[in-house]
Amino acid sequence: MKNRRDGIRVPETDPMHAVMPYMLPNRADNEAFISEEIDLSAITKYLEEKNASNPEYKYTFFHVICAAIAKIFYHRPHMNRFYAGYRLYDRKEITLAFVVKRQFDDKSDEVLSIVKIDKESDESPIEQIHSKVQKIVFGVRKENKTDGATDTMAILTKLPRPILKLVVKILNALDYRGHYPKSLEKVDPYFASVFLSNLGSIKMNAGYHHLANRGTNSVFVVIGEKKNTPIFKEDGTFEMRETLPLGLTIDERIADGYYFSKTIRLLKKLAENPELLDRPLSEEVEF
Repeated sequence: MKNRRDGIRVPETDPMHAVMPYMLPNRADNEAFISEEIDLSAITKYLEEKNASNPEYKYTFFHVICAAIAKIFYHRPHMNRFYAGYRLYDRKEITLAFVVKRQFDDKSDEVLSIVKIDKESDESPIEQIHSKVQKIVFGVRKENKTDGATDTMAILTKLPRPILKLVVKILNALDYRGHYPKSLEKVDPYFASVFLSNLGSIKMNAGYHHLANRGTNSVFVVIGEKKNTPIFKEDGTFEMRETLPLGLTIDERIADGYYFSKTIRLLKKLAENPELLDRPLSEEVEF
């Protein structure tokens, strides 16, 4: 069994999952899309309590969703798998990638950011996310920092087109063999556990977003704008509640439908009980 720097090879005990990457080798050919509405009743109350002391950098819905995903990827490790070189791997780290816009302006640029979750830390996932995202946003919007991925692309675009095509071809070949440059891997969002897009921050609805064939990213999450939604009770009556739409695009080869179903149940459990995100990442959750 040959491992990669970023992953441990999964024993191919299931013939279907062993053959699938040869039959459908492209990640974009194996997309499964899941649409969910998250009831924000408990999260809204949770955020009010967290922000009651008026912290300079407030806790937000985005922090809660990111912390919940980190918790899910820890306890549902198949979600953190990826295919590379026709082989299935367990990713060694939990990393969340997202885009930060410097200013909400047409001409403002975007910065690619990646947060690495410390799986061994006693610090809760919500505190890890809050502090790390705060540092990134401050650096982008106050200190005008750029990101490694954009800097690298800026250099590459100066190359003649034939040379650039050759460089990209070489990088893809290195990734196929598990030797993609570590310096690039650390800043490339398509090598993260999950890529998130917070469309709600720009007043857009959640929806489908494709996966990329390059890299190792197997899950893309789109967060939409919160809205009022009728929530039906068992007796047929309903009440209007604030909900948050989520769109999840997943490489269906990393697990089966039952595994995805239980993962969504854990997501809803954390949304209904966000105080669980104040506990250590490794603490089990009954769901």
